[in-house]
Amino acid sequence: MKVRIGNSAESIRMMYQHCKINRALTTGMASSQSTTAATTSGQHELLIIGGGVAGLTAATFTARAGIETMVINDGESVLRRNAHLENIPGFPAGVNPRRFADMLRAQATRNGAEYQTGTVTGLTGDADKGFTATITGGQASSDTESEADDDTEPTRELTADQVLATSFPDADYLDEFDTEIRDTGGKQYAEAGELGRTNDDGLYIAGRLAERYHQAVIAAGDGAEAAITLIHDNDIPFYNDWVAPEGYWTDRGREVPPGCEEIDPTEQRARQEAAMAAMQEYFAAPHDQQQRTFPSLVDDDRNRLDWEP
Repeated sequence: MKVRIGNSAESIRMMYQHCKINRALTTGMASSQSTTAATTSGQHELLIIGGGVAGLTAATFTARAGIETMVINDGESVLRRNAHLENIPGFPAGVNPRRFADMLRAQATRNGAEYQTGTVTGLTGDADKGFTATITGGQASSDTESEADDDTEPTRELTADQVLATSFPDADYLDEFDTEIRDTGGKQYAEAGELGRTNDDGLYIAGRLAERYHQAVIAAGDGAEAAITLIHDNDIPFYNDWVAPEGYWTDRGREVPPGCEEIDPTEQRARQEAAMAAMQEYFAAPHDQQQRTFPSLVDDDRNRLDWEP
């Protein structure tokens, strides 16, 4: 098996991790859906607020670029309330939205992103000193410190060098920053400038919070765009996230660009087989989770429909 990667130190570190992850695909889908990776406390390089389509897509790109990425998610993505997704590229007959959401999370964590749940109730800091997020409720690993008494939900703090906010459009936690907020009464949108940047260095915004169209594929693209912007702003050598066949560059006398790799037929076949096995496992049976409806329509505390989809 032969793999050629871009020749910068950052690229080598990134692609070495990626090769290990791809080989791990053969261990099965279940192991890729762990709640967190090995570490969940301390200073993270990037905190992504929101584990919906935009946030998880961004996490896949930043983690693959070698940025240590933590995703904090509050509840379920509105994506899961859909009965069926029929406008997602690559699924000619559509796809179960809960299955699609599960796959987005598995892809992000498989590529190295960490994942926790909880509500970000406050965010302070700047690019020079780092950012601190106050998180209420949710679930973290046992080595993350939390404080609570009998009358309140547990709270904890996560710190990060940079933040990408992709949450539901409720921007209260951004009050401490210069980023402009547009309040429509029911939602609060944050202004994102060029390619997801904001008026605050180190703070990026994407997805519905940035008032993008309410479509999954647009949220994915916006998350990816903000992620690549962040990667470039960190001066990480990153030409493109491409996996090319052996000789694509080197047979023309070129070096493999940073962030890219060339793989020989044996490695290509192994990755294709692992991908097919994972997809077959995902779609071997109907998804076992009932869809949500709009919370105000039912009294059930889980807001589930009575019938099986």
